[in-house]
Amino acid sequence: MERYFQPEIETMERSAIETHQLEKLKWQVKRVYENVQMYRERMDDAGVKPEDIKSLEDLSKLPFTTKQDLRDYYPFQLLAVPKRDIVRIQASSGTTGKQIVSGYTRADLDQWATGFARQLVAADGDNTSIVQVSYGYGLFTGGLGAHQGAEKVGAMVIPTSSGNTERQIRFMCDLGSTHLCCTPSYAMYLGETVKEMGVKNRLKLKAGIFGAEPWTEEMRKQIEEALGIKAHDVYGLTEIMGPGVSYECRVQQGMHICEDMFIPEIINPDTGEVLPPGSFGELVLSTITKEGQPLLRYRTRDLCTLDYSPCECGRTHVRMKKPAGRTDDMLIIRGVNVFPSQIEEVLLKNSIEVSPNYQIIIDRVNNTDTFDINVELSPKFNGDVESEKKKLETQLRSMLGIGAKVHLLRPKSIVRSEGKAKRVIDNRKLHD
Repeated sequence: MERYFQPEIETMERSAIETHQLEKLKWQVKRVYENVQMYRERMDDAGVKPEDIKSLEDLSKLPFTTKQDLRDYYPFQLLAVPKRDIVRIQASSGTTGKQIVSGYTRADLDQWATGFARQLVAADGDNTSIVQVSYGYGLFTGGLGAHQGAEKVGAMVIPTSSGNTERQIRFMCDLGSTHLCCTPSYAMYLGETVKEMGVKNRLKLKAGIFGAEPWTEEMRKQIEEALGIKAHDVYGLTEIMGPGVSYECRVQQGMHICEDMFIPEIINPDTGEVLPPGSFGELVLSTITKEGQPLLRYRTRDLCTLDYSPCECGRTHVRMKKPAGRTDDMLIIRGVNVFPSQIEEVLLKNSIEVSPNYQIIIDRVNNTDTFDINVELSPKFNGDVESEKKKLETQLRSMLGIGAKVHLLRPKSIVRSEGKAKRVIDNRKLHD
């Protein structure tokens, strides 16, 4: 069995986890009722007082929190502590609306570091590891989250941030990086460049920790092959905490949620109804230990299931399955629900002929949605382009239930991302 970062917490009995969660939930509900006007007003409207929370089931009595709330109460109205106690602000990219911010106390940062440290240890990291952090630094939570978690374990950190790919690879080779932390799309790009530079035999990488965007099992296989590593999925979100909310162990059958810090629920995204264990639905998280900007029943928009069965690694914290998509990433094209991850799954199954680099372009012509997918051909491709195009269009129609027009492009013609990949260009809003 692998070494644990905090065995006394990560292997707690279910009854002990729930006792801890209820104690912290009561504490947190009282705090937000007394210190956050939004929660006090909403709880009053719902006829709920802090003393009404007597069991974990009573969590469902509390109102949901949404991303729009963070925009409406921007920047500091959701703080549960005075601003003088906030030592760092992290923020979203703002690509889907007004930017949102999250405030952290010193204790919050320590807990966040703990979450990522658990992931690093689960990826066979320790104080002898050399961790290359190629997530972007700054307001985005990826870089600083991975950095502080690696330092907590006592590892050596190389804060390369994103960009300057050839230099990144030289550092990997020269400094002997054992762990790589970045987005999965950037890991794919690094793998391509490693092959071009002919330096794979110089790499000492053992594992990668990848998050911040959706990725498939097929993509995992390609990354592992390209870099010679074991690839781990890590989950986090700006509103709750950066990477380390949940993490993959060596078994890789879901990501263990840090249940000492968060209470997860699965709800019906349309009705808000709490669903029984094992159900597929929207993940909702409550921060039960966060001081600065605690959120109760936050709707993540990620669609997944929770697995409470025992894990072979020995950890007892519940596992969330890799999200199948996000309700706000879902595209509605000609009345059909489409997730980009479905398209990626088809392309990766054809990895000999095409690369996983693609862009979805949606527009509207004569009041009808157009649906085009640009895909790069593999450098190894030597077949008939028209036949390959028709094959992909048939497979995509079968997967999606809707036709798309595929455009096969020469290798490396789609701009590579050194951060989060921009997979979707939706021009329909230009016509609204």
